[in-house]
Amino acid sequence: MIPLGLAEATTEQGLNLFRFVPGYTTHVARAGKEPLILLLLAFLIAFALTRLYTRLARIYGWGSGNVHGVHLHHMVIGIILALIAGATAIAATPGSPWIELLAIAFGVGAALTLDEFALWLYFRDVYWTEEGRSSIDAMLIGIAFAALLLVGTSPFGVEQAEHEFPRTIAFAVISFNVVLALVTFLKGRLMLGLVSIFLPPVGLICAVRLAKPHSPWARWSYDEAKVERSHRRFDERDRRLEELKHRFYDLIGGRPSDEQPSTAPVDVVGGYLTVSGEADGDGRQRG
Repeated sequence: MIPLGLAEATTEQGLNLFRFVPGYTTHVARAGKEPLILLLLAFLIAFALTRLYTRLARIYGWGSGNVHGVHLHHMVIGIILALIAGATAIAATPGSPWIELLAIAFGVGAALTLDEFALWLYFRDVYWTEEGRSSIDAMLIGIAFAALLLVGTSPFGVEQAEHEFPRTIAFAVISFNVVLALVTFLKGRLMLGLVSIFLPPVGLICAVRLAKPHSPWARWSYDEAKVERSHRRFDERDRRLEELKHRFYDLIGGRPSDEQPSTAPVDVVGGYLTVSGEADGDGRQRG
């Protein structure tokens, strides 16, 4: 049972867990951002602990968790946590301290799920391969998204447009900002595209600049001369950035293995979900 004084405090300004941090009470707790900051912290801590465990398991050969002989990926636990926390928050709209606890549960679930993003992207266990690094990409995008929400920037400048312009003009401004973000994504600037959702001027700058040579925008609209100019601008820079990225990812997630994943890829054949290479007695693939 929560004491009366604590109940009143949590109702007014959340748990205010980090009240010793200057400005936390005013700019976070009273502004209603404490659940989001707890979600982000839970996300970061769960990700760090998960990667620590998997790297130690890789070094020392620890076995994976399984239920009745079926390998239980930590993504499964993450999905269950995120679904329960999200559904409860929507259905019950609880006050403090329950909303903070649900935020922590959702953050942990999201971290466990995104840590195996490559598994549900490639339909096979590529955790320690080069493809598995897409999980780290997903984690970084998730962190950036939560951080942008935390600073209070509205997507596509929605709040600012609605306050400063009539409805028709505001709709046009928001639509224009959406187009800028989409163009940024199509030009191969994924992280800047995410930032432009919250900071439209970033999208405006990217929209008028040269696209990356292998981006959809370059394939669809650039002639040979412009593609060559894009290669000259980006290839050397991207090579250096890629080297730094690989070192950073090695630090976070470990060095990828040269071995191919043992799990066969999943495919759809004849309308059925099948595992390539598995066949029944008459040579047909099993679903």
